[in-house]
Amino acid sequence: MTYIERMKEKAAEIRKQDVVRILAIESSCDETSVAVVENGRKVLSNIISSQIDIHKHFGGVVPEVASRNHILNIIPLVEQALDKAHLTFNDIDAIGVTQGAGLVGALLVGLTTAKALSYALNKPLINVNHIKGHIAANYLAFPELTPPFICLITSGGHTAIVNVDDYNHFTLIGSTQDDAIGEAYDKVARVLGLEYPGGVKVDRLAQNVEPVIKFVQHDTLANSYDVSYSGLKTAVINYVHKLEQNGQQIDVPQICASFQHEAVDMLTAKALRACKEYGQKKLVLAGGVAANSYLRSSLTEKCKELNISLYFPPMEYCTDNAAMIGSVAYYQLLSQDPADLNISALPSISLDEAIN
Repeated sequence: MTYIERMKEKAAEIRKQDVVRILAIESSCDETSVAVVENGRKVLSNIISSQIDIHKHFGGVVPEVASRNHILNIIPLVEQALDKAHLTFNDIDAIGVTQGAGLVGALLVGLTTAKALSYALNKPLINVNHIKGHIAANYLAFPELTPPFICLITSGGHTAIVNVDDYNHFTLIGSTQDDAIGEAYDKVARVLGLEYPGGVKVDRLAQNVEPVIKFVQHDTLANSYDVSYSGLKTAVINYVHKLEQNGQQIDVPQICASFQHEAVDMLTAKALRACKEYGQKKLVLAGGVAANSYLRSSLTEKCKELNISLYFPPMEYCTDNAAMIGSVAYYQLLSQDPADLNISALPSISLDEAIN
């Protein structure tokens, strides 16, 4: 019997169990994380090793440095996750791992580790998409949350509005045509001389500042669910450079507040419009930018006015983490065949592929 035939049999047996425990691995960028998740909802452990302090010296993530640190961290984190969950490998039913999107070298560390564990332990391997993981982060925090709902994905690499039909099927409504919102935050922060990671710094400086600058005069995508951040980012950069060339003072908090106001408001308006058009009364926020204070407060206020239930993950699940991967892996295991050992890392994947 081949490996994949054995794994299919194993998966069929696991689906009959009342309790299913997934050991999950996430290494798509600059966080190494290993978690143990029970039945897709209960987090028994979620260990995260962040590389922010390493990469801030370079002003951004250096792929080779990230990969080398994943190699150093991955096995100790597997051991820590099992210890914190008070479990052994014998108590684990399947191995979940991020296959993409992300940095290819970083992904390969987690994927190779997961393959080795799957083969050695005779446990099914579940390949998970990182973007689906961010959506599932909310399942860990809100036991009552079930599809269908509208999800606003806001991360460093992806920005999109999707209709979540069920746990494994999604419909793309709109997405960014260029930069993701997280990328725009980081690039604006860089031109303002703010330390990496820049998005947090922009959000902090913008607080309690009334925005008065209008960077983009006309939104060409106003009637679409798509968004564009390239024009806004460029407008901010040009504004700053012009001030510098003229020897004028740069009001960093005002620029941060005005940029944030435009970046967030264009997105929240479309997400709320999608809720109305698709008849959804639940809006879910996902991704790293879900930690942004203005995005959270703005959506909270508007959803209350429109009688829409708003869900956003706690801070620990906004960042990249393995618990969200374990949640997705559980729901995939219930309805899909496990992966073969010949799967490759997928550093670049379109959003349509990411959510279906």
